[in-house]
Amino acid sequence: QVQLVESGGGLVQAGGSLRLSCAASGNTFSINGMGWYRQAPGKQRKLVAGISKRGTTNYADSVKGRFTISRDNAKNTVYLQMNSLKPEDTAVYYCYAYSVITSTNDWGQGTQVTVSS
Repeated sequence: QVQLVESGGGLVQAGGSLRLSCAASGNTFSINGMGWYRQAPGKQRKLVAGISKRGTTNYADSVKGRFTISRDNAKNTVYLQMNSLKPEDTAVYYCYAYSVITSTNDWGQGTQVTVSS
C-alpha cells in the first residue's frame, strides 16, 4: 500500500495561485500514474490532472492552460501548480497514486482549496 500526504491548500482570491504537493511513501515502487481529483460540495469527485511515470500528462478541459502537473520520481512527489484560480475551482483536492500491483488508486486525505471572488 502507498501512503499519500498532501499540502499546499488554502484560501486565495480569484486570479491568484496555489501550489499543491503530494508525497508518497510505502510501496512506492508499485506506483505508475499519479495526479489529482477534486470534489466540490454536493458534486462527484472528478479528475483534475494526471501524470504517468514517464511524464505523460492529461488535464480536465476546465483547467487546461491554468494548471500544470509535474512529478519528481526521485522524491515520489507530485505537484499541481494552479494559476488564474476561479471561484469554481473551490473544492477538496485529493491526490491519488495508481498501483500497477493492485490495479487500484491509493488516496490522500484531501486538502481544501477555496477561491474567493
